[in-house]
Amino acid sequence: MNNNKISSRSRLLLLLAGVLLIIALFVPLWSIYLDAPQYPEGLSLQIWPHQIAGDVDIINGLNHYIGMKTLHTEDFIEFTILPYIIGFFALLFILTATLARKKLLYFVFTAFLLFGIIAMVDFWKWEYDYGHNLDPNAAIKVPGMAYQPPLIGFKQLLNFGAYSIPDIGGWLFISAGFLVLIAVAIEAKWFNRFKRKNATVVAMLSTMLVLSSCSAKGPSAVNLHKDACEYCKMTISDAHFMAQLQTKKGRVYNFDDINCMLSYIKAGDNSTFANFYIANYEKSPEFTDATKAFYITHASFKSPMGGNTVAFTTESAANEFAKKNNSGVKTWEQVSGKNIVTESHH
Repeated sequence: MNNNKISSRSRLLLLLAGVLLIIALFVPLWSIYLDAPQYPEGLSLQIWPHQIAGDVDIINGLNHYIGMKTLHTEDFIEFTILPYIIGFFALLFILTATLARKKLLYFVFTAFLLFGIIAMVDFWKWEYDYGHNLDPNAAIKVPGMAYQPPLIGFKQLLNFGAYSIPDIGGWLFISAGFLVLIAVAIEAKWFNRFKRKNATVVAMLSTMLVLSSCSAKGPSAVNLHKDACEYCKMTISDAHFMAQLQTKKGRVYNFDDINCMLSYIKAGDNSTFANFYIANYEKSPEFTDATKAFYITHASFKSPMGGNTVAFTTESAANEFAKKNNSGVKTWEQVSGKNIVTESHH
């Protein structure tokens, strides 16, 4: 066998990577989602290879008030050249699969990796420019405030939560690079070395990944006397009454009272919420699953916003406490109302 030729498996991976890039030309590459109480369904900004789409006009209107420049496809040279660059790499992958040369494979992978890095740096610079170069005559000015969205992940911008994540095309782009990386690993015989020397490491890493994926779920800690209630904006100061909800995208909202959490849920699109937590009255500041807790409402509790409701993890503990306070025990359905979606993901 010619040592300069790549295997049939690597050629197949390159062909598949080329097809993925061709598909990526016709779908959005990246999305930025904006979430705020006044927009319960959220706003989206989709970045395609050739244009900006989504709720552009609404976002431009909001940006005007804080002094950000408006967004227009024609202002970015990237949308003119990006389709050609993606198409070029797609053809280059297919050509490399056809010629089946190892050196060409290594060159193509290096070039594609550099392009990905340059593209992300360019995206970050674009976000930085729009988030920092503000009109000094804007209607709303917050000293020291910048509005740069996150490169990837979540960031709070005033009352808006901004999520920046790859869209379909972005995942196709990443997958194409991963397929070429596998081809490089096959031809460089990385997997053979890895099997011989690192079987134990693989087992340990796999175990750690499983454990970390399990431990990552659950409620987030609340910084008492620092974090503010998402609904009433008061500082959360009493751990006995605090509540928390999480969206399907992983966004966390904290509340100082169950009434605030329920009011926030009912005011928005509650189908976007995944997990609901409430303080365990017996072990505060520990949280418990709000949908499985048992509740007692009594005027003597005097919670921050008048909910006067505490939660227990077991019905027996709630009943015992209720008898002492001459009160009754309620379930989550009775406290929240049956119209609230409780699609728990933990």
